[in-house]
Amino acid sequence: MAENSSIKDRVLKALERVRPYLQSDGGDIEFIEVSDDMTVKVKLTGACNGCPYSMQTLKAGVEQAIMKEVPEIKRVISA
Repeated sequence: MAENSSIKDRVLKALERVRPYLQSDGGDIEFIEVSDDMTVKVKLTGACNGCPYSMQTLKAGVEQAIMKEVPEIKRVISA
């Protein structure tokens, strides 16, 4: 489980890097969990919640940033 908390810390660090871009558009992101199968679950909030481009933002922006920082992660999904 110690390894999982290290992964969580690295995911949170990656989210902090993308957060300013989301906030500049009136949105934000909330970390939910890292599952045992290395899936990160997040929730887009603010203007990002319900935006037609939110899935593109999630996949092209957030997922790429997390997977670059934490290669063990397999995918990022929206809660």
